[in-house]
Amino acid sequence: MKYRISKSCVALFLAVFSSLSVAHPGHGEGMAGLAGFAHPFTGLDHLLAMFAVGVWAANMGGRALWAMPLSFIALMLGGGVLAYIGVTLPFIEQGIVLSVMVFGTLLIAAKHVPLWSSLLLTAGFATFHGAAHGLEMPATASAWSYSLGFMLATASIQGLGILMGRWFQQQGVQTMNQVLGGMIAGAGMALAIF
Repeated sequence: MKYRISKSCVALFLAVFSSLSVAHPGHGEGMAGLAGFAHPFTGLDHLLAMFAVGVWAANMGGRALWAMPLSFIALMLGGGVLAYIGVTLPFIEQGIVLSVMVFGTLLIAAKHVPLWSSLLLTAGFATFHGAAHGLEMPATASAWSYSLGFMLATASIQGLGILMGRWFQQQGVQTMNQVLGGMIAGAGMALAIF
């Protein structure tokens, strides 16, 4: 299957990102969106976990292809809301690092985990990622713009993971998913130690 991007998808993408990049004097809305969008890219732990969810969803196929990324984004937003209203989750950083190791290990195992278990895992770990995003939101930022920014970044990272996972399948090199999973799980272990 070849991937084509329609003109309407490109237009929607540009419209969303241009609205995030335009700063409104006195409000900081555009900068909040950019800060939210940048946040998942600034931490290797966030980046690897989100990318692994995309690759894992591609491996699962079917409903998992959209359900896993969406459940991650939804519960990540929930974790962000919890942090915003002052609810402190315990072991946030440990949960994030553990998510990298678990998602990498699932790619290594190359086993299909039942969809409901996959959704529980992704949603549970996403809550920690969202709480971290919420705690690191700039004090002057609009919660709406910041949240929209980190949700769009997460969707982009997961989308890249899905494309890579699908590409491995098309090329008949699914063992690359296991190699990639080993690298991700290894990085997670390194993050846990250092």
